[in-house]
Formats: sequence, C-alpha cells, structure tokens
Amino acid sequence: MTFAQPWILWLIIPILIALLFFYIRFGRKKIGTLRFSAFQLIEGIPISTGAWKRYLLVAFRLLGISLILVALARPQDRNTRKEVNAEGVDIMLVLDISSSMRAMDFKPNRLEAVKKVADQFVANRLTDRIGLIVFAAESFLKCPLTTDLSRLQGFINDIVIIDEKFDGTAIGLAIASGVNRLRDSQAKSKVMIVLSDGKNNAGELDPITAAQIAKDYNIKIYTIGAGTNGQALMPVKTAMGMQNMRVQVDVDEKTLQNIAETTGGIYFRATNEATLARIYDQISQMEKTQYQVKEYVQYAELFYWPLLAGLLFLSLESILDKTLFRRYP
Repeated sequence: MTFAQPWILWLIIPILIALLFFYIRFGRKKIGTLRFSAFQLIEGIPISTGAWKRYLLVAFRLLGISLILVALARPQDRNTRKEVNAEGVDIMLVLDISSSMRAMDFKPNRLEAVKKVADQFVANRLTDRIGLIVFAAESFLKCPLTTDLSRLQGFINDIVIIDEKFDGTAIGLAIASGVNRLRDSQAKSKVMIVLSDGKNNAGELDPITAAQIAKDYNIKIYTIGAGTNGQALMPVKTAMGMQNMRVQVDVDEKTLQNIAETTGGIYFRATNEATLARIYDQISQMEKTQYQVKEYVQYAELFYWPLLAGLLFLSLESILDKTLFRRYP
C-alpha cells in the first residue's frame, strides 16, 4: 500500500499532541459536590468520578481525527503490470559428429566438450528459437527451431558419434540443411553456428556454394574449427582393437573462414574446451536479443475505509457525550 500525499501523515503527531494538551489543561471539569450533615447517610454508596468515560471519549476523538488524516493522505493499492516484448534470434546449431570428434585434445573428448558448451549456450538464450542439426557424411535434423529449451538440451545430451557407415564430413550439406530450416523465419536475425574439426569430404554441395545460398536468405554463419594445433590423441580401431594413437589435426580453416566471411559472420578457432566456451559466449554477446519493457501502474483508492472509520469514531464520541456519558451539574 502507498500514499498519494504521505506528508499529511506527519500532521497526525502535532495535532494529537495539541489535542492531548488541550484536554489535560482545559478539559478537566470540576467535580460537583453535595453537602451532607452526617457521613452516615452516604456510607456504603460507591463513589465514582466517571473519569474513564471522559478518557474514552478523548480516545474516540483522537482516533477519529487520526483516521481522517490517514484518509486525506489517500492510501492506494498499487498494482504494477509489465509487458516485455523481445525480438528473439533464430539460431541453428550445426555440430560435426564424425569419428574424429573422439579426439582427446578436449576433455574428455571433442564431442563431449562441445555438448557441454552448447548446453550452456542454450541455457542463456531464454527468448530465442534454437534448433539442432548434426552431420557427418550426411546431415540429420535432431530438433527444429523451438523455444522449448529444456527439450533441446535433452537432444544435445543424447548426441553420439556417428556410425562408421555414415562417417565423413559434409559441411556444405549441413549448411544447406540449416538454410532449409531458417529460410522461412520471420526473425530479424537468423544465425547458424557451424562447428567442425575436419575437411569437407562428403556430400554433393560445395560449402562455399551453400554459404552463398545462406547469404541470399540473410542468414549469418559463425564457423568454429575445433582441434588443437599439431597432433591429438584419438581412439583408433586396429587389428588389436581400439587403441589411443596420435593423429594429425586437419581442420580446414580456409574453407570455414570463407563460409563466415561470405555470410557476414566470423570464424573462430577452438584449441581446447576453455577457448571453445569463450567462443560460444562471444557469439552469444554479439547476437543479443532486443527487449522492450513497458510498465503500467494502476492505483485503487482506499481512502474511504479510514474516512468511514474516522467519522464513525467521531460520531460515537458525540453521541455518547450527549447520552450515556452525559454529565449533569
């Protein structure tokens, strides 16, 4: 509850002090006396001055005046309503799940590190629509554009390395799949984040051609090359079973950079899980959602309750003073 004229409440203190002073100084009336020839005539008769009646009337008057002053301060019930209009971003996450994502230059491996960072990225984009595409030699839609972020996070956590028969890296095909999902979007900003750790070696569509198509639909592509410089330890199938062996990291940085430049995006290189997390955070900062907040405040006047109560106490004081508590000379 708030008051439209709160300063009036301060008037209660001096007014109450003045009224108390007046009643103490001038309000006491002399008690009437009667003369008797002998005390035996009035023995056993209870004597009462009726002072409590006078104090009760004073209390009613003070309370009544105080409540009227509270009413003059205009107590109000304040109800606030906010309207938030958010212009969200439509984002497609495009993740490489080829066998090379088993490399252990990220902890515990590239794919698990990417899943962790992507999950946190999604958690921070509360008003955006986000979808998920994974790719190897072919691309697969895991989740269309959605605002159900918890469901999307579930899909991210379920990602696994592709079966050997679908192994490969079809970057151009993956971008085309992302374009297909974003082209009809009405969002002001349409973004694709493509992460790969290899070279385009599968699919019939060239990555640069796919990037040009994305540009035609005003889709911006951020590309991320994942993998350390030099060699990385990776589980490799041998005649003696799976063994960890060092293999050359072969990220096609030139192609990924050309994709980004064609669409107005940026290319990033992630050499470990820490830099990968910073890259996704940087992209999130660059693609901010625009908010417009309107606040509406409604006030409900409540002055009539203390006003009615104050008038009631003053009326009671006046009625009792002239009837039940009336004093006779």
